[in-house]
Amino acid sequence: MKKSFVVLIHIGFWSCYFILIAIMLGVYYRSNLHSVNPVFQVINALKNILLFGFVPSVISYFFYYLLVFPKYLQQKKFVLSALFGLLISFGAALFGYLLLRYFIESGNVVDMDSNGEHGRSTAIRVIMLMTFIGVVCGIVALVINGFITWFNDIKLNEALKEKTYEMEMALIKLQLDPHLLFNTINNIDALILKDAVAASDYLNKLSDIMRFMLYETKPDKILLSKEIEYIEKYIALQKIRSSNKEYVQFTVTGNIGSKQIAPMTFIPFIENAFKHTNNKKLENAISIHLSVKAQKIQFTCENKFDSKPSVQRSDSGLGSALIQKRLNLVYGEKHTLDVHKTEDLYSVNLMIING
Repeated sequence: MKKSFVVLIHIGFWSCYFILIAIMLGVYYRSNLHSVNPVFQVINALKNILLFGFVPSVISYFFYYLLVFPKYLQQKKFVLSALFGLLISFGAALFGYLLLRYFIESGNVVDMDSNGEHGRSTAIRVIMLMTFIGVVCGIVALVINGFITWFNDIKLNEALKEKTYEMEMALIKLQLDPHLLFNTINNIDALILKDAVAASDYLNKLSDIMRFMLYETKPDKILLSKEIEYIEKYIALQKIRSSNKEYVQFTVTGNIGSKQIAPMTFIPFIENAFKHTNNKKLENAISIHLSVKAQKIQFTCENKFDSKPSVQRSDSGLGSALIQKRLNLVYGEKHTLDVHKTEDLYSVNLMIING
């Protein structure tokens, strides 16, 4: 939701609230206009609106809006939300009452109690009334913040679905490219005569990859172990196209456990690395490392390439802009992505804050 519209919502509420308080105090003072100077009554009414109506209400409203909702209610801590809300409203009411008594005693405001009673019972009634007003304004603040959050979540989910769809389509077109399938099937076909068991295993890997692409990428989150399993199978299929056993290095450190991740978070970087690595005879031409820690997941992918203009990295493959957009939508500020390119090395460093 645009900030200007959010500001208009706040202004609209306070305008309605001010009018309501003004009407209530106007009705109260109307009966006393014959005994006190009318001009003084108007000034006194405005001061009472500020002290009695706005001070506890404004304090409660913005504390509920900025503190109670994001820190407690949004985290589903309902008991703490109620306790802190009441505490804030009571504190705001007490502060407002002390200001009111100060101005009454200094003679700047006429006591609203027509009988002149300033005892303990009157103070309790006034504080309770102010607390009630603060709670009502606080509840309105929670409703407004909840509505804005709900609206933003809807817009975010819509944008995420759209970008995820684009990502899935781009990945499917890239992964199921006829040329890639053709080469993979040809390699497996040639392997059948040499090692039928190994060829069958690679066919199963290819089948698993296609199944993963078509079905496993639909949920918002999958187990990190599944993502790693897909990476291993993809690398295995790519390695049969080269006799160099040290062509690719893939390592995983840390406790994977039951950690989850958005599907195909790392795959695009690995696919681009294979696509743009020219010399498959180099050792460690592609180095991939995944470090799993308690609070974060660190992914690095480096690939060597020939810097000659005739074989320079091209813009084909899955665009980095689309990858970055998806990461921003899925992880927001909970991720950092650093990409570096030298004359012969392209490196990607992705850090995701877990949870």
